[in-house]
Amino acid sequence: MTAIKIAIHHHKGSFSDKWIEYCQKNSIQYKLVDCYASTIIDDLKDYDVLMWHWHHNDYKAILFARQLIYSLELMGKKVFPNSATVWYFDDKVGQKYLLEAVNVPIVKSYVFYDDKEALRWSEKTQYPIVVKLRGGAGASNVKLMHNYSEATKYIEKAFKQGFGINRFNPLKERIWKFKRDKNLESFINILKGIGRVLVPNEKLSRLPVEKNYLYVQDFAPNNDSDIRVIVIGTRAFAIKRMVRENDFRASGSGNIVYDPKQIPLECVLIAFETNKKIRSQCTAYDFVFLEGKPLIIEVGYGFNQSVYLQCPGYWDENLNWIDGKFTPEYFMIEDMLG
Repeated sequence: MTAIKIAIHHHKGSFSDKWIEYCQKNSIQYKLVDCYASTIIDDLKDYDVLMWHWHHNDYKAILFARQLIYSLELMGKKVFPNSATVWYFDDKVGQKYLLEAVNVPIVKSYVFYDDKEALRWSEKTQYPIVVKLRGGAGASNVKLMHNYSEATKYIEKAFKQGFGINRFNPLKERIWKFKRDKNLESFINILKGIGRVLVPNEKLSRLPVEKNYLYVQDFAPNNDSDIRVIVIGTRAFAIKRMVRENDFRASGSGNIVYDPKQIPLECVLIAFETNKKIRSQCTAYDFVFLEGKPLIIEVGYGFNQSVYLQCPGYWDENLNWIDGKFTPEYFMIEDMLG
């Protein structure tokens, strides 16, 4: 039997750290490749699998990653993430259409591509509403509109100058984390954040301006937390994320509950069922509750792997609990190896 030949695009701090570790531990032959190289198609001709963890803030990957993945699939290559997993990544508008199409429980959302239509709708709707940009993680680019006046100002900006990278948002986030943690590391991060304001990140400045659309979700009140369930193949693990103080957002709060008894099994079941419908290799599902019913608000294949190191175990697809520590990145590469 011919051994599967694996190519890995390595970026320190990404999933690739553990992919390489897995290959080395299990004596699996692999090759490091550069997905940004113009010769990448040629470089992969003799390989069966490509594994590439690309980030939503990587302006270069945004330009071509989906196209490269689809092209490699046409060559018969196995890719992580594959097209079914990644086409809607960091695209909440795409997620709206996807989740509506497969008829799973979601928070009702709306999208408008005309400012006059958006204004007419916002005049009649009930407030508060949640407005989001297509991309962004850790609750960035998510705001609560309390009334029509706030909504009209947002809509005017959305259809005129649009929304670029706000250099002050990361600094505000670092200040909030310092108030939460009150330690030396978080204080040093504030200083770094001030540096980023004074000397902007040149790579982030190349990201496109978001404009000419309005994306809205109904507000689900009285949630003190959200539930994140990550499904990789036939396994699921989950955390409960508490809402930030004096805020409605849980993502990025850092206040995490790892007790599996506090994870509603209905969320795990919905995540497994949805994952089968959308044929994804790996997806994180974020849930809130409305009238006691769990509803998906966002999905995406990427996640900060360090957050899940304290998970005490995971569920299989039959909702059996498997106790013990695990490495999510190992699941990914094991699935690719079959």
